Amino acid sequence: MTVRKAWIWVTVVAGAGLAFVMVLVVGVYLVAGNMANGVGGGSKALAKGSVPAAYSALVQKWGNMCSAINPALLAAQLYQESGFNPRAQSAAAAQGIAQFIPGTWATHGVDGNGDGRKDVWDPADAIPSAAAYDCELAKYVKDVPGDPTHNMLAAYNAGAYAVIKYGGVPPYKETQNYVKTITTLEESFAAPVGRVSPSEQAAGAIYYAQKKLGTPYLWGGNGTAADGGRFDCSGLTKAAYESVGIELPRVANDQYNAGPHPTRAELLPGDLVFFSDDLTNSRAIRHVGIYVGGGYMIDAPRTGAVIRFDPIDTPDYFGATRVTADGAKALPTTV
Repeated sequence: MTVRKAWIWVTVVAGAGLAFVMVLVVGVYLVAGNMANGVGGGSKALAKGSVPAAYSALVQKWGNMCSAINPALLAAQLYQESGFNPRAQSAAAAQGIAQFIPGTWATHGVDGNGDGRKDVWDPADAIPSAAAYDCELAKYVKDVPGDPTHNMLAAYNAGAYAVIKYGGVPPYKETQNYVKTITTLEESFAAPVGRVSPSEQAAGAIYYAQKKLGTPYLWGGNGTAADGGRFDCSGLTKAAYESVGIELPRVANDQYNAGPHPTRAELLPGDLVFFSDDLTNSRAIRHVGIYVGGGYMIDAPRTGAVIRFDPIDTPDYFGATRVTADGAKALPTTV
């Protein structure tokens, strides 16, 4: 919701602005035909800044501990559990960045940094412990048919016995949802190794946003009648995608995890574009807009300004997300 410095004012005449956007929207579908293969296979290096810099080396190292996990998958689990908060504590007494309950920590905690202590509050111990626990579960279910990673995640949620009993992911709705959630979130932490598939909802999101051009900014605004139809940056992007049936989180740094991350050269209209003063940490993102092509976005920039076109190529440009329905659904409600 935080606003960034406005770099350039682009005067928009309503008729010309609409024509400009419609040309770009048509371009989504022209380009889509050349980009239909989606993300290719390969290693799962972390997407730029997707894990806070303080923990990215740990996640990259320990995420390669065994074949059932990878750095992006481990990052997805940590994000789902705590939002990378090393001081997180749940009502169920789960503790630290990996949310170990005391009994599990006593059995499975490791001294990852070799300082002679196993500290659940220290990410240098908790992150290796999370990876080691995953790999131990994978060993328990290694002879079970099916995808080893899916079986490991199912064992994490429902217990290894249930996975063995049912010969794979058990028919529990909670467990099946957990497996899908983590493997979907994995895509938002992995650096793409190929073209990212175009969004089917992009044109509708842009259409919604362009109708709001000229609307005054309101910090915390969601476009409701009580807000006088005004928005802040993430309120606008949330409403734009809600108009096409995708429910995004309220704040910009959580919206970043709603799908995979195209490079600057691969941006398509409808992608969300993000800005931050800390280019190493997606949790520090403070502004978001909707890319419309030609190096411009529609955004709600700051108090005293209106929703408008702004350039994206500024020093605080962080990256982009191609929103997917599954990616948005996978996001935790609180992090």
